[in-house]
Amino acid sequence: MAVTFWKKKPAEQPAKPKGFWREWGDAILFAVVAATLIRWATFEAYTIPTPSMEHSLLVGDYLFVSKLHYGPRTPQTPLQIPLTHQTLWGTGIKSYSDLIQLPSFRLPGFSEVKAGDVVVFNVPFEDQHPADLRTNYIKRCVAVAGDVLEIRDQEVFINGKSQGTPAESQTRYYLQVTEPVRPKIFQEHGVVDYNSPDGAPQMGYLPTGPAYMVDMTATTAAFFKQQPYIKAVVPDKSAAGQAELEVFPNNPDYPHSTPTQLVNWNRDNYGPLQLPKKGQTVQLTAQNIPIYQKIILRYEHNEGITFENGQILQNGKPLTSYTFKQDYYFMMGDNRHDSLDSRYWGFVPADHIVGKAVLIWMSVDPNAGASGKIRWSRLFNTID
Repeated sequence: MAVTFWKKKPAEQPAKPKGFWREWGDAILFAVVAATLIRWATFEAYTIPTPSMEHSLLVGDYLFVSKLHYGPRTPQTPLQIPLTHQTLWGTGIKSYSDLIQLPSFRLPGFSEVKAGDVVVFNVPFEDQHPADLRTNYIKRCVAVAGDVLEIRDQEVFINGKSQGTPAESQTRYYLQVTEPVRPKIFQEHGVVDYNSPDGAPQMGYLPTGPAYMVDMTATTAAFFKQQPYIKAVVPDKSAAGQAELEVFPNNPDYPHSTPTQLVNWNRDNYGPLQLPKKGQTVQLTAQNIPIYQKIILRYEHNEGITFENGQILQNGKPLTSYTFKQDYYFMMGDNRHDSLDSRYWGFVPADHIVGKAVLIWMSVDPNAGASGKIRWSRLFNTID
């Protein structure tokens, strides 16, 4: 009988090299996963498409928005193509399925939302997309949960104390003129009309004569008051007590409901209005139901809630009180007369907050020629 005490091990076969397509596939997969995690948990890039924050932020500014400040949210809509928002790039095709909807939680951040922060959030009034995929808006938070907000003659008061006005905020004026204003003068002073082909305001006519309707800062208005071709600089203000049906809660379910006058508030004179706070209980009345109906019906995922004949019902029985499940915020654009914000559609729920705008990394002027497209002075500016 032959006994083998030692046998040479067969030589190990060298690993088969990956093919060209396999290597590229692995690299792309890694890049997509890494980019998705970074975008979800740390920073995400956004652009400013409308003038609602001028002059603090300009159309064409590109921003980094921090998810770290308030904490990233766990996805509510997990069935989504990575690195998309609502649609596939360059198409109108949905990039997600809402077949599965999960509860959303927020991981710890290193700060809370504060009055004065410039915040990106999912606009609450949309109903054609899940909450975490609704259109992104950017506004300034002017009041947080538990605050009492009031606007008096365009000035914001919180808990009875004036908050001042952002240095670069704009309001609307009528420039009554004796002659046309050269577009270059408007350009030099940052007065822009994005509906105009060249970005310069267009002259119209009032009963008092030729005039321009412009949005500008108080500093720019003071400049025009000193010019010989200006007859008058007239602020476009809504008078206290002059009701506007478009504002919340006269329009409690923007944009779906038919407004009726519930309060005599307007864009320049608003409130007082207390912002709901997590754990706070309110007694529901005919007067305050328009203020809270969207919170109870939509934002807090309550079961068995219906709205009939001006009453909120739960399982068919009138709801007489309600305890809020999360905090709510009030957001306004710095361009106070050209901003669709909380004055029109109400509160922003805490679970709609995306992050804090922290840095302008690029800025492109859409009305400038090729040589002046980039606003060099705005690059890498922090956002106040």
